[in-house]
Amino acid sequence: MRKLGAAAIAALALSLPAASIAQSQAPAKATPQVKVQSPLKRAAAAATPTTPAQVQPESLQALQRMSAYLGTLKSFEVTSNWSLDLVTMQGQRIQLDGVAKYKVRRPDRFLIDVSTALKKRTYIYDGKSFVLLSPELGFYSRVPAPPTNTQTLDLLWEKFGIELPLEDLFRWNDPAYSRGREKATSGFDVGPAIIDGVEAEQYAFRQGQLDWQIWIQKGDQPLPVKVMIVSHNDPAGPAYIARLSWKQNPNLADADFAFSPGKDAKQIRLTSAKP
Repeated sequence: MRKLGAAAIAALALSLPAASIAQSQAPAKATPQVKVQSPLKRAAAAATPTTPAQVQPESLQALQRMSAYLGTLKSFEVTSNWSLDLVTMQGQRIQLDGVAKYKVRRPDRFLIDVSTALKKRTYIYDGKSFVLLSPELGFYSRVPAPPTNTQTLDLLWEKFGIELPLEDLFRWNDPAYSRGREKATSGFDVGPAIIDGVEAEQYAFRQGQLDWQIWIQKGDQPLPVKVMIVSHNDPAGPAYIARLSWKQNPNLADADFAFSPGKDAKQIRLTSAKP
């Protein structure tokens, strides 16, 4: 959740920012109209500040412990197997599945590959520029970027309206970002769980129009291993679910984040979201 403070480990506009590339795609076959209800879209802003706090201290402590541990990782690789609910104009909920693979090196490198049956996108930041690539179509956009991961994420949203999937992975240990957790109106420890063979503790929160849950690995490596976010902006209650597998502190070289367009690749302009 971008600025959801805790589980939106997020922001997953996992319906990918294809707007800047869509102009180059061939017309698609006629399909039922679908309105994408992104469960992660800045619902934190909708939280009612006057609502009395009902957040158990231990649930916030669990998030703080997880955030502190993630802050110790100099680099990481994550595979996110996710499902995102879409809602048709007739109110029917359908589900889109995909995989997102992350390579991140702090403070100034990331690469994200997102793949679904409908489209593929790659996001690359090398410390100087950001590239949005559509590998199947052969189109890419490149723009200058600031010197850190989080500053680049801010630029992408503020200038281009692009929110990358699971941005929270980059922001958990950011003090300014973590203050958003205080907007949660309820939070409690659901109890133990086993996620893909990993023993975890599950915590549930309510924040604005979102209910979100996070499963945190037990022991001395409190990694988030599953996230679920449910939006109440739509009566159908669309959800986003991600199961996360981690590789901690891998040796990632500059070459892992380098982008060189192929000879047939075409560069297109990344359009600003602001007039």
